[in-house]
Amino acid sequence: MRRLAALMAAGTLLLSACGGDRSAERAADQPAGAGKRLSIATGNTTGVYYVLGGGLADQIGRHVPGYQATAEATGASVENIQRVVRGDSDIAFTLADSAADAVAGKGAFTGPQPIRALARLYDNSTQVVAAADAGVKSVADLKGKRVSTGSPNSGTEVIALRLLEAAGLDPDEDVTRQSLGLPESVQGIKDGTLDALVWSGGLPTPGITDLFTSLKDEVAFVPLDASLPKMQAEHGPVYAQGVIGKDVYGTPADVPTIVVPNLLVVNERMDPALAESLTRLLFDRRADLEKVHPSARGITREKAPETDPVPLHDGAKKYYGR
Repeated sequence: MRRLAALMAAGTLLLSACGGDRSAERAADQPAGAGKRLSIATGNTTGVYYVLGGGLADQIGRHVPGYQATAEATGASVENIQRVVRGDSDIAFTLADSAADAVAGKGAFTGPQPIRALARLYDNSTQVVAAADAGVKSVADLKGKRVSTGSPNSGTEVIALRLLEAAGLDPDEDVTRQSLGLPESVQGIKDGTLDALVWSGGLPTPGITDLFTSLKDEVAFVPLDASLPKMQAEHGPVYAQGVIGKDVYGTPADVPTIVVPNLLVVNERMDPALAESLTRLLFDRRADLEKVHPSARGITREKAPETDPVPLHDGAKKYYGR
């Protein structure tokens, strides 16, 4: 009986060991981080970041095994970078000028920030909209006006303040500045509590579409071509010339503007295999992202690695063959 008990115990141990080996094999077959949830820092709920971020989250859940993702509404660029650095978000949309400040440790950032880029995305168009009866034909005409410069710690705020300074205006002295998100800014124009708003976003931005659809010729874009040389002289080639076509919002004519690239960034500590998978997803599922918002057409394999001065993540480098 003692020998039988010993044999049975040995058999149990053997079966357990074999079962354990099979469990280890099954675990090895599972993607690293199976079951993990990723947070995507986007922007205002009526902006392109939020819309496209939702589409990206959906594609991650469908096509990156073992992961689900959620798009989080935020104040956008600067806040998004801060969230990624703290570990509150895993992936973030940001304007390239804010990201360049983060890498250099200047502007809103104290010291260089540990971010890396997965890709250059589409370009954001700077959209300055004023009430038609406010008499604003240039950025300099914003003097004495009530102006929304965007959410605190947003890329819009960075550009808005730089635009005002390039026009020789003190953002705190020469305008009545309000730091509002896009939904509140659009409502302020409608209510007459604002004379103008500044917004940096893809084309078309839903909130701006709403504004022109509701008020039609009671609002107008402020051309920014005169501001570009000073912006480039002060802040470099991250700012470039662009156009808001008349067909985008149904305006009487095309409007010259300033464009800035968008980047998709992560913490430098992200697992390289995950970073590579996320980068590949952008191109494998780009057609699906275009269905969510047409700005995704601007995501191209040729331009995507051009993220300087923000370094590419090692996983993204592997995808691009760099």
